[in-house]
Amino acid sequence: MLRLLQVAVGGQVRVVAWDGEGEARVIEGVSSTYELAEKAIAAGKSFADYIAGLDKGAIVDLDQAASEGRLGIPVTHADPAHYIVAGTGLTHLGSADGRDKMHKAAQSAEKPTDSMRMFQMGVEGGKPKAGEVGVQPEWFYKGDGSQLRATGEDLVSPSFALDGGEEPELAAIYLIGPDGSPYRLGFCLANEFSDHVTEKGNYLWLAHSKLRQASLGPELIVGDLPDHVEGTSRIRRGEEVIFEKPFLSGEANMSHSFANLEHHNFKYDLFRRPGDLHVHFFGTATLSFSEGVKTEVGDQFEISAAPFRLTLVNTLAVAPESPLSIFKL
Repeated sequence: MLRLLQVAVGGQVRVVAWDGEGEARVIEGVSSTYELAEKAIAAGKSFADYIAGLDKGAIVDLDQAASEGRLGIPVTHADPAHYIVAGTGLTHLGSADGRDKMHKAAQSAEKPTDSMRMFQMGVEGGKPKAGEVGVQPEWFYKGDGSQLRATGEDLVSPSFALDGGEEPELAAIYLIGPDGSPYRLGFCLANEFSDHVTEKGNYLWLAHSKLRQASLGPELIVGDLPDHVEGTSRIRRGEEVIFEKPFLSGEANMSHSFANLEHHNFKYDLFRRPGDLHVHFFGTATLSFSEGVKTEVGDQFEISAAPFRLTLVNTLAVAPESPLSIFKL
């Protein structure tokens, strides 16, 4: 299974190809995954076919690169403002449970919460037949490419945040081609970091709770993923593991198909601007917050899942207070 990584080698970022088993090698002739994707689109070829015709250079020790903090996010844009970060929630079987508990107190026991109604809509209409359009999902915006962090980097919560919690997920990265068509470049592991206390206060604050950093695993798996993806979400506090739980993803464990989620994201002309990158988070059903965990500065999030070989690791930090001044002209 082909995967692409961006690794600092000799002081320069290089694109590395790896099958997950053998040697990882630098791809010669390109300076970034973005450039590689542009060239493959222009040539009318898939990543795999285009890469097959390129020279491969130095062998890269990925374990050493990880220990030295040289693994970047798998796709970057020269201008982060042209890298749109968004996602969809209530997309996984079981994903409504935690959200439902948050909102139930505000409604009568007999009336389903808005979250449960949204989830049921997905169960009933989120996997349409080929050629049909299914029900639209919950959608949220997280920011631009400046919000993305690589494995080994801190996830920094704003000083005003009430919580900084992990969300172990799959994400896909897309490049908008010259004609405005989205090209899915591949899938990666992700931590869609959020403020669950703010969201619990009022579900209409979901938009606020999602305007946070997020991290992407270093591997971009090209092509399709298995229908069933099983991983582990873990939090370490010093030497102690304070939370560990399996999580499930992949279409077999989702109430929406990838195709339906992609359609409802890219149906907007705004999101089909040639040259833009997009990363889309597909949701999760597993949160430490739902288990009563309150994270602290210094906690380490670890997310792993087959077929990905490398673990996504980030440490929780909090930004210093930044006074806000608004001036009248």
